[in-house]
Amino acid sequence: MNTVTSTSPHTKSPHPGRRAADRASMVRVDQAGEFGAVRIYAGQLAVLGDRHPMSREISHMAAQEERHRAHFDAMITQRGVRPTILQPFWHVAGFALGAATALIGPEAAMACTAAIETEIDDHYGQQLDELGDDDPELSEVIADFRAEEVEHREAALKAGAESAPAYPLLFGMIRLGCRAAIALSRRY
Repeated sequence: MNTVTSTSPHTKSPHPGRRAADRASMVRVDQAGEFGAVRIYAGQLAVLGDRHPMSREISHMAAQEERHRAHFDAMITQRGVRPTILQPFWHVAGFALGAATALIGPEAAMACTAAIETEIDDHYGQQLDELGDDDPELSEVIADFRAEEVEHREAALKAGAESAPAYPLLFGMIRLGCRAAIALSRRY
């Protein structure tokens, strides 16, 4: 008689070391992403200044991203997770992306936010599916931050993201870059 065993996301893994490595990778990627988001908003604010009508909304989103980053910084320390070695690159690349999209115009800055937050919503959703009930602390943090990322996307769309020049191309390229950043930070 053949017995088939299955592993659902809610059962214990037969490879607990691999599950711990997966959670460490999640924390590393999420910290890198939140760090990048802080830098993107810093670049946008550097170009738009504090007098632009969008600056208040961007500052609000930046403050939430900073809180997310600080939380993942603490998790990296508490869990002994190695941060990505690409952090210096994300420091520059994030700021440059934010500044470049703001230079195109406020709608392009919002298109950047809409693209990134769309990708992060998907990313966080995948992580929650992978975690199941295996790590309630991490799941709760991801779910809370995911809700704020969705709010950022909705605010960006409401602020005219889809009116940006070449919106579909800009949106798609930024999402692709975001996916690449996730993959690279997971590994390095």
